[in-house]
Formats: sequence, C-alpha cells, structure tokens
Amino acid sequence: MMIHAYSEDYLNNAQKILGDMMDYAVNTYEFSPNQFYEMFLVSDVSMQFQTGNPTYVAGKTGCELVKEVIRKSGLLIPELKDEMYLDKSPEYWCGWALAYYQWYTGRSFMKIYHAVSIEEILNMYPVYHEMDISRFVETINEKWDQYYVETNLKRLRMLSGLSQSELAKRSGVALRQIQLFEQRQRDINHTRAIDVLSLAREIGCKSEELLEI
Repeated sequence: MMIHAYSEDYLNNAQKILGDMMDYAVNTYEFSPNQFYEMFLVSDVSMQFQTGNPTYVAGKTGCELVKEVIRKSGLLIPELKDEMYLDKSPEYWCGWALAYYQWYTGRSFMKIYHAVSIEEILNMYPVYHEMDISRFVETINEKWDQYYVETNLKRLRMLSGLSQSELAKRSGVALRQIQLFEQRQRDINHTRAIDVLSLAREIGCKSEELLEI
C-alpha cells in the first residue's frame, strides 16, 4: 500500500497551488520554467510541500509560494501583483501534474527532476493534458526507470567498495537476497526492517537511503 505524505483531501488543492505557482512564476515574473523550478528545488519550499506541511499544500496560494521562493533565493525583485489566470497554461498543467506525481509516488521533487526535466514535461502538454493523469504517471515512471537504472543498494554498495559477497558476510543478509534486491526481482521496501538496517550499517548509510522511493 502506497503511503502518501498528506491526505488525498488536500491533493486537488495542492495541485492547484503548484500549478498556479509555475504559471505565475513564468507568465508574470517571466522566469524561464527551469530557472524558477531549480530555485524552488533548492529552497525549503519544495521540502515543505513534498512532506505535506498543511501551510504549503493547503494554506498558501501559488503566488505566495513564488514570492517565498524568490525571497529565499536572495533575489531582489520588486513584488508584482498576484494574478490567477483563468486560462490554464502549459506551465500550470506542468505544476499540477508534478504535484500529483510527487504525492502519488512519494518521490522527492529533486529526484523526479533528475529523471525528467521541466522542458520534457512541458513538451508532454499537447498530448497528455487531456488524458487521465494515470497516463502521465506511467510515462514518468518509465523515464524514472531509464534514469535510475541501478538500485540504491547497488549504487551505495559499490561506493562503499564492498562486493555482494562481502556485504552478505558482514551484514548477515543472504547473498541471494542481496542479488534479488539489486536485480529488482525483490522489493527492498517490503523486506524486514532489521535486514535493511544491517545492510545500511555495513554500507555506512541511513536505512532510508536504501529504499526505492
């Protein structure tokens, strides 16, 4: 069962807020989509949003988020009048769809951005904006799998300099189990917490870093 950072009751509002944020940033402040989105990612606004802080997913407008991102980026730009567009732009749809995907998968905005750029999402607009959102999710999942070819376990194990056999011996987790995790034939998210903890301890990382989210 998928665990979401915030209740589905907030989802429609969260999508509207992120949609308005992208629309306002691009079409009023005239940021390029990538420029503003990268500002959003490095501010703690993205973290507050993806962890479901009610102030951000329900209590602020998209215009307020833009102004907060600008302030936290240290840019000295005069504040512009709040504007909510009746005609929903590609930028609005981009933010709207991203908010859904982040909520649905629980993946961070930053990791999503590494797998698929804002330009790619905007280019999807003509075909996908009238489709069910599930089609967007399927396509972004495909791009995610193409980008994140290696599992977190394999990537972090290799960085630690341990072979699969060495990790198995030191952690007490069966070699075959480690192989299945790394081949994505077994889901590490659904294994025993004690095994994940043992693997993380030997690799030298946090347990949550081994999970595939």
